[in-house]
Amino acid sequence: MFQPALLSAFESLETPFYYYDMSLLHKTLDLYTFCLKKYGYHAHYALKANANDRILDAMRTAGLGADCVSGNEVALALQSGFSPDKIVFAGVGKSDKEIKTALEGNIFSFNVESIPEMERINELAAGMGKVANISLRLNPDIDAHTHKYITTGLAQNKFGISPWMFGEVWEVLERSKHLALIGLHFHVGSQITNMSVFKTLCERVRVLQQWFLDKGAVLSVVNLGGGLGVDYQSPLEHPIVDFASYFDIIHKNLPLLPGQEIHLEPGRALVAQSGFLIGRVLYVKKGKGIKFAILDAGMNDLIRPSLYGAQHHILNLSSAGRMMRYDVVGPVCESSDRFAKSVLLPQVSRGDFIALCSTGAYGQVMSMRYNQRDLAESYYSDRLLP
Repeated sequence: MFQPALLSAFESLETPFYYYDMSLLHKTLDLYTFCLKKYGYHAHYALKANANDRILDAMRTAGLGADCVSGNEVALALQSGFSPDKIVFAGVGKSDKEIKTALEGNIFSFNVESIPEMERINELAAGMGKVANISLRLNPDIDAHTHKYITTGLAQNKFGISPWMFGEVWEVLERSKHLALIGLHFHVGSQITNMSVFKTLCERVRVLQQWFLDKGAVLSVVNLGGGLGVDYQSPLEHPIVDFASYFDIIHKNLPLLPGQEIHLEPGRALVAQSGFLIGRVLYVKKGKGIKFAILDAGMNDLIRPSLYGAQHHILNLSSAGRMMRYDVVGPVCESSDRFAKSVLLPQVSRGDFIALCSTGAYGQVMSMRYNQRDLAESYYSDRLLP
């Protein structure tokens, strides 16, 4: 993957920067869209994972829609050429401005998360002379067995509508003439690697949707959200998720009713493994019983390790020397600016290129200018290599 020609190209670039393997991205998309077509499912790419223009162009070209969680993401999806009838808008705190942006854009559906939100969308739609399609985001109270910060489907999480609210929800729907209920929406968490979670979700969907079917609601859409995880420990050995098993679980455990569609919201699983944060070693510093490899890349470039202890596979691209242990850290004035502790790497020297793998999702899109540091640039394989 990191052949000599690529490392030679890196020499002329200012570090740190994000590098995207576009060949891997397109191969991943090909496999995913093959599964979509096999089962007749629909997908909306989650912009929050990575909103780079080249990434968005690849998703749109592959035929995916857009899953947005802010008004600005809705606007970006429209500007990037995504068809409005493939754009969905989720989030627990949609402002009036954001709702109006989506209404003006004539998007496919709002994934509605609360009764007050339903009432506000109805009021704003009425004022604009529109009817808003909505899918109710239900909280299925399922433990996704992932990090507590990215679990979203438990009863104590802020997301979604719980079953005990269904009666009031129905009353609001009956009097809201500018809302059209088209489906149900679910999302139980991110970085889910235990496939049994998705089986449990499908079983729970069948139970929860029955309440609405008993009311005579015609549900054309069942949106299962995203959450499929990637292999952060061995990304080079497992660069593409086992999409076949994921789709097979859904197909076997969630039979569709006549006229019903399954919609999905992939993000991380499509883009994570194709992205790399590339930095250089500034200094190798000896500590008490440890060596620090101090990079020019920091937590402002990749906050996941500092935010929730995420672990990324790390490569020394410049050395094949004997293996030694290092704390790999950044230059930011925070003790939490650490990518890995006591990691084995080929002997590190000043100027070595270090790659942090699996950073195509929730990497560059979450970067910031803390300490007034520059934002990392983006570079792509198909423009760096002949």
